[in-house]
Amino acid sequence: MGHREGASATVRVGYLQFSPELGRVDQNRQHIKASLRQIRADLLVLPELATSGYALQNREAARRVAEPIPGPTTDLMQELARRIGGHIVVGLPEIDGSDIFNSAAVVGASGVVGTYRKTHLFWNEKNIFTPGDTGFKVWDVSKFKLGVMICFDWAFPEAAGTLARAGAMIIAHPSNLVLPHGLNAMPIRSLENRVFTITSNRTGTEKSAQGPLYFRGESMICSPSGETLARATPKDDATELEEIDLRLAEDKCLTPTNNLFLDRRPEFYR
Repeated sequence: MGHREGASATVRVGYLQFSPELGRVDQNRQHIKASLRQIRADLLVLPELATSGYALQNREAARRVAEPIPGPTTDLMQELARRIGGHIVVGLPEIDGSDIFNSAAVVGASGVVGTYRKTHLFWNEKNIFTPGDTGFKVWDVSKFKLGVMICFDWAFPEAAGTLARAGAMIIAHPSNLVLPHGLNAMPIRSLENRVFTITSNRTGTEKSAQGPLYFRGESMICSPSGETLARATPKDDATELEEIDLRLAEDKCLTPTNNLFLDRRPEFYR
């Protein structure tokens, strides 16, 4: 587990925070393209459902804005990945046969590296999306090992823990958070797994059948020590980048005698 032989331990990572327009896929893609015009990064994380907006009223509305992976959005992300010099994680509604998933694609200059489908659906998502079937995977993206979880997955420590124990050094976390708890939890998820996490959360408001949704923004990058390295405002568009040292995610020791992975006693966790 670790960064590749001869590769720099320092990488540049960040997030794009903005307010996607509900149902306006082309406009959202163009906003992303314009926002990344001057960016250079090894990894950039975009929000959950960044192309479609969140408050889709029903399954048919989701079907109208969903697309396959690979597809038009990942084709654009491939172009942008070449431009920024790294990888992009983008949230979008994915269609696969009769199923519609709340998904995130990992895209590099050579195309789609992998797809994660949201495991833990939140609130009305259960009436719109098919529960994810990919499980929690880790991909080698040249300079580091990357895991992905989406929004409400934060509430289940097993999600981040599974990714970390599979070797993830960075966990990308595309989000549309409306509750404060997820933002409070992410430094803890970083600390308890000794990994970097990047939460890209959207801003703005949308009307839903349950009432108005107010998205919290405050996208953040957290370190393996639980420190918040960057945090956006609640309302503004933001693209923030941080230089991080991957060696911090390789060290799982909290004290000289306590390795958070080697000290686990799973036989008692039932």
